[in-house]
Amino acid sequence: MAFSSEEPLSEEHWKEEASSVINDIKDHVKDVHVSQKLKSNNKFIYLNLTTEEEENFCIELSGAGFRIVGNTFDDDSQPRTKIYETPYSLLDEISPKYRESFGTSLVNKLKALQNT
Repeated sequence: MAFSSEEPLSEEHWKEEASSVINDIKDHVKDVHVSQKLKSNNKFIYLNLTTEEEENFCIELSGAGFRIVGNTFDDDSQPRTKIYETPYSLLDEISPKYRESFGTSLVNKLKALQNT
């Protein structure tokens, strides 16, 4: 992320940022989408995520990074203190199947490059 947690950004910017994150990780999780119940603002947006292990999380995306705030969709009542700089570092910690999926995807892309 190339912005400071001190800088408020437009709600539209957060929707674009969330869309980018979703596109990057969607092949490595069961489900990920922007929360329709928790409202975003100029400082953050919420994502609902289901790992390949079928565990649900509510994730806050802000200028500081990614933070788990709940263990169910649309729930920000259990914020954790740990902030992850990338969605990949967060997924790497909470989903062993993410690591496997990401690694397989990387190997396949390298093989495709080798064959061209």
